Amino acid sequence: MSVHDPDDSGEAGNLPGPVAGPRLGSGRMETPPDSGAAKFSGSGPTPPPGFGGPARPGTVEAGAGSAGGRAGGGASGQGRGGVEVRHLRCFLAVAEEGSVTAAAAPLGLGQPAVSRTLAALERELGVRLVDRSTHHLALTAEGAAFRVRARAALTAFEEAVSPVGGRTLRLGHAWSAAGRFTTPLLRSWRERRPDVPLELLRVDDRTAGLLRGVVDLALLRGPVTEPGLVAVELYAEPRVAAVPADGVWARRARIALGELAGGTLAINTVSGSTTPELWPAGARPVSTLTVGNTDDWLAAIAAGLAFGVTARATAAMHAHPGVAFVPLSDAPALSVSLVRRAGREREAVREFVALAREVTAVARREGAG
Repeated sequence: MSVHDPDDSGEAGNLPGPVAGPRLGSGRMETPPDSGAAKFSGSGPTPPPGFGGPARPGTVEAGAGSAGGRAGGGASGQGRGGVEVRHLRCFLAVAEEGSVTAAAAPLGLGQPAVSRTLAALERELGVRLVDRSTHHLALTAEGAAFRVRARAALTAFEEAVSPVGGRTLRLGHAWSAAGRFTTPLLRSWRERRPDVPLELLRVDDRTAGLLRGVVDLALLRGPVTEPGLVAVELYAEPRVAAVPADGVWARRARIALGELAGGTLAINTVSGSTTPELWPAGARPVSTLTVGNTDDWLAAIAAGLAFGVTARATAAMHAHPGVAFVPLSDAPALSVSLVRRAGREREAVREFVALAREVTAVARREGAG
C-alpha cells in the first residue's frame, strides 16, 4: 500500500543496453503456469517454471543460468538464439505493466532479475526493445513490433505443449469474475462441454493474465484498449461506493459522487477500474491512496483510511465485515467484457464466448448487471 506511485526512475540504470547478437531462435520451452494469482503475487509466490523453484510433473523446463535444457523426455530444448520462453514472459509483463518494478510481482521475481532477463533478451535479439531515456519505461518501435510477435509465439507454444483433445480452458479475472453470473456460467459450461475442464483463475494484473499467456480468456471491467485483444461486452453493472462499515456513509441508502470528493480515494493501480477522472474536474477527491490488489483495497477501506468505488458485484464476490457497499446515484455503469487474444483461437474459446453471451442475456435485457 502506498500513498504515491512507484518511482521507476532508478530502473534505467539496472537495464544495460543491448549488444549485437543472433536473432530469435526456437528457444527452450516450459509449460505455462497452471495456477491462480497466488503464483504471481508479490507475497511469497511460487515461481513458474523457468524462473527457479521445483519443476512440476509434466513441465518442460530449463534453468535460468544453464546452457542446455531438456524438453520432455530429454531432447535438447536450446534454440540457436538462446531465447527462452521465460524471456518472452518477462518482456510481455514489462510491456503490459510499463515498469520493471511493476512487472516483478506478477512474475514472482525481484526487480534485478527482471532487469537481467530483459537485457539478456535484447542482447540475443541485437535490438533495443525498451527506451530507458525517459522517466517512465516505454517500448521502442522495435519493442512494439516484437511484442506482437512474442505474444503470438507464446500462444503457439502453449498450444503445442498442451495435451491433445480437451485441454483445460483457463478463464482469468482480476476481481469479481462475472458477478452473479459466475456460478451459472461455470455450471453451464460443465454441462455443455464436460470434456473440456474450465479453470477460473484470479490474476492481479490489467488483463488478468491474458496478455502474458496465463489464461485463454479474461473477464475484464472497464474499457479494453490494449492492442491485440478482442473484447465482447457482456453487460454493464452499476457502481457502488465502498466505505467503512462503522462510518456515517454506511448508514446511507444512496450516495452521490460529489459527496465523497472531500475524502481519500483508494485506487487499485494494478487491476482496478476507478480513477479520480470519474469525478468532474475541480470536484475530485482531495487525495488518493494506492494499493496493488483487491485484498489491500478492502483492508484500507475497512481501516478507515479511504473510500472506494467499484462494481456492484464486488459486494457479493468480495464481502468484508469491515466494508459496506452503498449504491451511487450518479456514477456511470461499468462494462463487463469477455476478452480474448486476436488471431487463431480454439474452438472451445468460441463456444465459451457464445455461452457467456447466452447466460448473461438477461442482464442486457435489464440494461444493467
